Amino acid sequence: MAMGKYSRVDGKKSSGYGLTITIVLIVSLSMVGAWMFMSSWSAPTESIDFSSSQTTKDVETTTKTDSTNEEASKSLPDEKTEETEVVTESNEEKPDPEKTEQAEDKKEFEDKNGEGDRKDGEGEKETESESHETKQKDKTQLEESSEENKSEENAEENTEKKTEETEENTEKSKDVFPAGDQAEITKESSTGSGAWSTQLVESQNEKKAQVSSIKWKVCNVTAGPDYIPCLDNWQAIRKLARKHYEHRERHCPEESPSCLVPLPEGYKRSIKWPKSREKIWYNNVPHMKLAEVKGHQNWVKMSGEYLTFPGGGTQFKNGALHYIDFLQESYPDIAWGNRTRVILDVGCGVASFGGYLFDRDVLALSFAPKDEHEAQVQFALERGIPAMSNVMGTKRLPFPGSVFDLIHCARCRVPWHIEGGKLLLELNRALRPGGFFVWSATPVYRKTEEDVGIWKAMSKLTKAMCWELKTIKKDELNEVSAAVYQKPMTNECYNKRSQEEPPLCKDSDDQNAAWNVPLEACMHKVTEDSSKRGAVWPERWPQRVETVPQWLDSKEGVYGKPAQEDFTADQERWKTIVSKSYLNGMGIDWSNVRNVMDMRAVYGGFAAALKDLKLWVMNVVPIDSPDTLPIIYERGLFGIYHDWCESFSTYPRTYDLLHADHLFSSLKKRCNLVSVMAEVDRILRPQGTFIVRDDSETIGEIEKMVKSLKWDVRMTQSKDGEGVLAVQKSWWRPTEVETITSAIAKAGEI
Repeated sequence: MAMGKYSRVDGKKSSGYGLTITIVLIVSLSMVGAWMFMSSWSAPTESIDFSSSQTTKDVETTTKTDSTNEEASKSLPDEKTEETEVVTESNEEKPDPEKTEQAEDKKEFEDKNGEGDRKDGEGEKETESESHETKQKDKTQLEESSEENKSEENAEENTEKKTEETEENTEKSKDVFPAGDQAEITKESSTGSGAWSTQLVESQNEKKAQVSSIKWKVCNVTAGPDYIPCLDNWQAIRKLARKHYEHRERHCPEESPSCLVPLPEGYKRSIKWPKSREKIWYNNVPHMKLAEVKGHQNWVKMSGEYLTFPGGGTQFKNGALHYIDFLQESYPDIAWGNRTRVILDVGCGVASFGGYLFDRDVLALSFAPKDEHEAQVQFALERGIPAMSNVMGTKRLPFPGSVFDLIHCARCRVPWHIEGGKLLLELNRALRPGGFFVWSATPVYRKTEEDVGIWKAMSKLTKAMCWELKTIKKDELNEVSAAVYQKPMTNECYNKRSQEEPPLCKDSDDQNAAWNVPLEACMHKVTEDSSKRGAVWPERWPQRVETVPQWLDSKEGVYGKPAQEDFTADQERWKTIVSKSYLNGMGIDWSNVRNVMDMRAVYGGFAAALKDLKLWVMNVVPIDSPDTLPIIYERGLFGIYHDWCESFSTYPRTYDLLHADHLFSSLKKRCNLVSVMAEVDRILRPQGTFIVRDDSETIGEIEKMVKSLKWDVRMTQSKDGEGVLAVQKSWWRPTEVETITSAIAKAGEI
């Protein structure tokens, strides 16, 4: 009975309890359904669609801001953390305070820099277009030389470079922020707890840290104040054979030095042109050997605190001007400063021949090796005469083919006739069709057994090369004779030769490829097609400097327009910039400017805009830029190929002004900018001017470096992401020393 009683009571309680559970479940399910319904409507706020036009930074900031708002309801500490992260990243984009203060000066900057007539952003478009054309359209000297060498090492280098460019383009074009399921991963990695940074921020901070931490030191090397890194690499030189002057060629150290070359004791600011042609400060180039050995030939003499230059040379003891006029009278078609404008002087000595050709409107680029004729090229440059250290050795000269109007050798001590005439054939490559070779060495007029033998060998070689001997005339005053040869303008003679010695070069051999390309004993056919370069002689000087070459008609220009239109636009742009800004707006004393270098010349517009001043410009076309150097020569200007990751073949303190237009933004992708700036310091004279035009970020990096060098910033301006910087080099040298082991010579090596 008891059991039954208790069973009835428990049964009633279970029935009521079940009803309650049922109601609770129904309510719960209704709430869950409502929640799911609401969630489906709120889902789009979690899926952000970024258009392709947004930059990575904009997207990243947006993501972090949205994430911050979402986390704000969770905790106050998290909110502060996220806010800090967003602000930090935003600060990376804030302009420099100096630039903010200069905002009101933008219009003045536009007027000063000759860009008032240009549409906004045109400079950027030109730069972008140029970069595109460099990769897609135009061959660079690096590509030409690499193809010519067919070197496995160079091929690997080009492959690596193309891979870098491909990766860079891929990074720019790919969708960094995927949609769909991966959005949560992206959001999570972006928000976190504030510990995540970006590669851009990290890299920018590291660059700033490196620049701010630069500790400059003075180079401790055997050459002392005359150090040329690629010519004073004793570690490489001592391993070389010397049969073909390999030891006088460029052998750059594996790592470009980043130390600063010391100043000679008692160094002074160089004497102004034209007085510098006659005398220089002895303390600036304190070498007496050449004065002792060549003084009787009127090369150079010692006179108190000066070294004086009477204007003579081995073959023109009575002065260069008399010798120059003698050559003109010997063969009037030379026509100095009219038909003949750009010449190459081989084995130049102290370059008096080139120095006095300025009086005849002729530009002479002189070269000689760094050899026992101590400091001959350094003397030339200190005098304000164009010159460079180079040698006729195992490699092509760093010039395009068919560009010099005349090549001169006055007892230049080059054995032209040996080894199949390989060295003379290199001059043939560089000489313009119809151009002249003037040779006034002793075999032309002396009758010794050796000289007669050389003359016979040269006569046979030049005839086989189809060079026509135009005249041999004697200079009675100097008691020397000169032979004048002319290179053919057609292939008629080549096709009629009975023997193929020297042979014609293969059709695949590019005569413009000149960077580290080995010499070959062959001749390139001349161009007979009037629509191509070399078939027609350029306009007479001075019209030639502003005349658009006809052979550009079918080409596309560096900046994306038809080449002739590109050429004209570039010319007008530099005329405006130079006249409105450089000549008047930068505070440059142009009376102190004689030796100028354009570190990244394109069409030579900068040099052409300075043509009326008493100065000369070395136009450098970097090996990874479009190969426009032939155009520069066609205008009656000159220049050279060079890789700015290496040292330039000149002595320290040889240029009064260096100009770099959008060079450093390209260089920093593959070179150590600190080493490049050390090279700028090496070749620029104290109180010399350095002008940089580039993107604003690069300008900021260079400005920090020049300030660390204690240089005086004369002007810095920016507009639309582009900037210009003008600085003056100081006399400062650091106190600490860095020994460059590769540049230390052993006893007896010098």
